[in-house]
Amino acid sequence: MEGEQLNGIQLNEFLIGYLKKRGFNSAAKGLEEDLHHNKGSDNNVSSFTSIDYHNDPELTKLIRSFSQSEDDPTRYRECYSKLRSWAYNSLDLYKHELLRVMYPVFIHCYMDLVGKGHTQEARVFFNSFRKDHEMIHLRDLQKLEGVLAPSHLEEMEFARSLRKSKVNIKICQYSYDLLLQYLHRTESTLMLGIINEHINFQVYSGQPTSASDDIEAVTIVGSFQDTANHINQKEIQWGLLEDSLEDRLEKTGGLLSDFEKGQGESKDGDADDSKKRSTEIGKQGSSIKKLKKDKAGNATAKVARLETSTVPPAPRVKSELALPVMSTDVEQSILEDLRNRVQLSSVAMPSVSFYTFVNSHNGLNCASISHDGSLVSGGFSDSSIKIWDMAKIGQAGALQGEDDTNDPNVGPTGRRSYTLLLGHSGPVYSANFSPPGDFVLSSSADTTIRLWSTKLNSNLVCYKGHNYPVWDVQFSPFGHYFASCSHDRTARIWTMDQIQPLRIMAGHLSDVDCVQWHPNCNYIATGSSDKTVRLWDVQTGECVRIFIGHRSMVLSLAMSPDGRYMASGDEDGTIMMWDLSTARCITPLMGHNSCVWSLSYSGEGSLLASGSADCTVKLWDVTSSTKLTKAEEKNGNSNRLRSLRTFPTKSTPVQALRFSRRNLLFAAGAISKPAS
Repeated sequence: MEGEQLNGIQLNEFLIGYLKKRGFNSAAKGLEEDLHHNKGSDNNVSSFTSIDYHNDPELTKLIRSFSQSEDDPTRYRECYSKLRSWAYNSLDLYKHELLRVMYPVFIHCYMDLVGKGHTQEARVFFNSFRKDHEMIHLRDLQKLEGVLAPSHLEEMEFARSLRKSKVNIKICQYSYDLLLQYLHRTESTLMLGIINEHINFQVYSGQPTSASDDIEAVTIVGSFQDTANHINQKEIQWGLLEDSLEDRLEKTGGLLSDFEKGQGESKDGDADDSKKRSTEIGKQGSSIKKLKKDKAGNATAKVARLETSTVPPAPRVKSELALPVMSTDVEQSILEDLRNRVQLSSVAMPSVSFYTFVNSHNGLNCASISHDGSLVSGGFSDSSIKIWDMAKIGQAGALQGEDDTNDPNVGPTGRRSYTLLLGHSGPVYSANFSPPGDFVLSSSADTTIRLWSTKLNSNLVCYKGHNYPVWDVQFSPFGHYFASCSHDRTARIWTMDQIQPLRIMAGHLSDVDCVQWHPNCNYIATGSSDKTVRLWDVQTGECVRIFIGHRSMVLSLAMSPDGRYMASGDEDGTIMMWDLSTARCITPLMGHNSCVWSLSYSGEGSLLASGSADCTVKLWDVTSSTKLTKAEEKNGNSNRLRSLRTFPTKSTPVQALRFSRRNLLFAAGAISKPAS
């Protein structure tokens, strides 16, 4: 067989079949047409037949190597190992771009081996090289680990979507040329076939971008991307509600400048103090007085107003839900807060109040802060919920999490300074206050959602519907309605007076980890472990937007006050800002080096606060982030321009953030012992 050459017909058939199998359809079609055109032609002068490919021993040898590699499982490990060594030994300038190719090649080599029934060789291959990709793709590798038979490739949704999709990889011209030269020089036909079949290269001229600058360097395309593009064509109404409280204030000119607020304070500050507003007014009033004393205070207020005035006003839309009637007292309280809101901007930073849980013994799963900052709740692994009233605690320095024989929360009368709520039969993963603060919703591993009264300190309703742990629950901006999301891959819309869900949103491919309402209550957003964010119409239950770009599970969401933008934070520490109307990422915000657990926009929408497991709170300039030019995008300093300030904690991961209506920033987390 060594010296035997293929005859012309066999060679033609094999070559055309191989080209079609590997996706070179246009080349196969061209070859067929050329052969058909030249059949019976004695005087053939085509460029194709100028090479005597029928009798060329080198070409015959190469074609035979194709067929041998198809059935030899050891070739996958050998070829991948050589490609890996070449990429890692490349120049540092191009190495990070060449290494982008390795992960898609790795997973498709593994799936090819499994698909051909070489299970043992597939396991050896997987275990030999998995450590290269664990840092970024650990969760995907854990899913692929369960693919052990050809049938799994069809049965498992994740594997099936990978096989049907292609990966877009951005790469500079020189890196692309280097890769092709290597593949042709080494005759790595196996790697060349996999790369051609599963990778789309987006080649650009010039020098390669730095490893961390381009968040869209590697993206998945294919049938799912086509579905997303189709869904993202749907029209959405992202504006604010007609006749909202903010709308009324704008029409009547009720929003005061900092200077006007200062004048008001000097005249009737005593009356305001006697009215109430416990913790927040006290702290925020002092921050306003400091601005008054500061000579630059007036100037910064003018800059803030100038920045916000350049943004076109949000359109007004009608609510698709029957919204609850707000009581007069609550309405007056909110209007008072809005009138006294501090205007924030890149030159006018907010005051930050941080609530630290101590002695929680790693039991704190979630924290939540009421809209005025007067109440703080914690959900614990022992299935309990604890609520602290800041007015009662007074100047106490920290929040005690667990009971102790010498618990400082237990006063001389033997009464705790927090309210203990018991009812769940599993760890509590989310707790959320209603806008007025009179109710708390909690979700748990026991698959239920419970409604609690902060006035009666008791459980009112238990909502059952999810089949697996419920990761998050959120009240709508107007109360009464709430949304939940679960390990069962669904999100659900509920109302307080019904024990069955009104809508079930299904479509995510993995856990739905977080949920957030749009300011106009017509939409909810969900973030998932499938690395996507979806926007759902509350009235119809349909998905109207799919946001693709995250490289890890999405853990937090926030909507801008005007409903125009959305921010999402993931497990890797990346924050992405999205335009809801186009479903495009405006800008990635890079700076955190661990999970982003919480996000919150300031009242006027000029700042975004983020809280992370890296024990920091960061403030981002939303205005400049949405106005960056292309030149600034290419500049490596763009991320530093967007990040305004970082507030580090001593050793406290930030689990909750909230801007109050008056623009005071509240944060909460449990202090953790630093690793020794």
